[in-house]
Amino acid sequence: MSVTLPPPPTSAPLLEVKNLHVRFGPKEVVRGVSFSIAAGEKLALVGESGSGKTLTALSLLRLVGDAVITGQAHLQGRGDLLALTEREMRGVRGDDIAMVFQEPMTALNPLMTIGAQIAEILQLKRGLTGAQCAQAAIELLAQTGIPEPARRAGSFPHQLSGGQRQRAMIAMALASSPKLLLADEPTTALDVSLRGQILDLLSDLQRQTGMAVLLITHDLNLVRRFADRVAVMEQGVLVEQGAVAEVFGAPQHAYTRRLIASQPRRDVAEAAPPAGTPPVVLAQGLRVAYPTPLPGIKGWFKKGEFVAVHGAALQLLPGQTLGVVGESGSGKSTLAQAILGLLPCAGELQVGGQAWQQPAMRNTPANQQLRRRVQVVFQDPFSSLSPRLTVEEIVGEGLKVHEPALTVAQRRARVVTALAEVGLAEDQYPRLLERYPHEFSGGQRQRLAIARALIVQPQVLVLDEPTSALDVTIQQQVLGLLQRLQKEKGLSYLLITHDVDVIRAMAHDVVVMKDGAVLEGGRVNAVLDAPQHPYTQRLVAAAGGPGIAG
Repeated sequence: MSVTLPPPPTSAPLLEVKNLHVRFGPKEVVRGVSFSIAAGEKLALVGESGSGKTLTALSLLRLVGDAVITGQAHLQGRGDLLALTEREMRGVRGDDIAMVFQEPMTALNPLMTIGAQIAEILQLKRGLTGAQCAQAAIELLAQTGIPEPARRAGSFPHQLSGGQRQRAMIAMALASSPKLLLADEPTTALDVSLRGQILDLLSDLQRQTGMAVLLITHDLNLVRRFADRVAVMEQGVLVEQGAVAEVFGAPQHAYTRRLIASQPRRDVAEAAPPAGTPPVVLAQGLRVAYPTPLPGIKGWFKKGEFVAVHGAALQLLPGQTLGVVGESGSGKSTLAQAILGLLPCAGELQVGGQAWQQPAMRNTPANQQLRRRVQVVFQDPFSSLSPRLTVEEIVGEGLKVHEPALTVAQRRARVVTALAEVGLAEDQYPRLLERYPHEFSGGQRQRLAIARALIVQPQVLVLDEPTSALDVTIQQQVLGLLQRLQKEKGLSYLLITHDVDVIRAMAHDVVVMKDGAVLEGGRVNAVLDAPQHPYTQRLVAAAGGPGIAG
């Protein structure tokens, strides 16, 4: 369908992109994209992975290597960016247009302090002295809300939290007072409350400096909260754009309607097990601590400890989902590792009525039997699947450990069955068993990870942020698959996440964790619709409050 562009602004836009094309060899990945952004405006560029939104932004700064870029991108005071020489573009980057990247840990130099990285820009772009650069770096960090900015300026990236690293990236982008900030998924790797904080920070800075912001994201809740206008991309084409309220209230394109409808849907068996049913996972007074070095001479003779989980109590019933929600550092992943028998712990912990033989990491026959009962699906399927093994080897690996008597043919038949259960059939994917993980999309890789966990017929699946790395439409498909498998197989899920919408869609019960302690717990509606603890109230409010598709 044709796209109706909004009426031109009364004054010349800050940036006007016309008929942008990006091509790698014969493959055109961005096709005829046109949009404009006014000074001081917040425009969101929305689409799933592979839609071309990041390439569109990078091409404006001519940062796409080996690409043929055509079209026009007129920036106020600079002319057509696509016609400038590389020397002229160096003056645009940072001075006029700055960029905040998706993953600050990979975008920041691990060998330089945060202050030194900001000072490098200040010296290059503004010609300040060393002392002036150091002071200006501290002031920029303070402007972004980092506590103790003078101390943090001397920290390396790994010494900062995820939110602090992203604030440091924003400080670097603001160093040259740009007219336009390109923010590429700046909150994807952050917890829900931190996402809100970073968006509020960008809004405040935008108002203070008058800069325009182009937000690249697939998170529609962020778009509603942040942007003035939205432009939707699908497979390299801009299919719809307009004011946020208009596009979300009455989307014209089928793809936009599909994106908006892709919020998690609840489709679980609501009936609770009969009273007195023994739990498949039971924890009482659970405590997990890590040894830490002590300063000075004390450290020669004994170790200190950091208590990551203390006094945690929970129970997971058969065929039910227990959601564990909290921010990074709350202890939820440490709790999951203890339940998986990957960390030593104190207190009471039973899986299927049995306790781990301590230390839990010992591979005794009893512990090996427990490992079959509880399996895990990790957050990022690309890093959790071996790139050197085929699909058949990855999915069938557990059978070699737990059912070594199976023949090669029997094991292959079980692998084929497990793959079919998660929607990966050989007739749809030729040479399925011989393929490697890189030959699949993110959603397909997560299906492989689920098949690998299910093939040993566990009672409990620990789902550690199973959809946070996926686009919204793929997230909905994976959640639907997990819901179907739970109803068909009677599985119990321990769902670790910071996404309140996913908890609402999947969980029967929920516990809320902060600083290693369980603050609140109960049936999911009771806890999330009427949270008692102030921390839970903040989490729910940051997620936008109640609202799930039925």
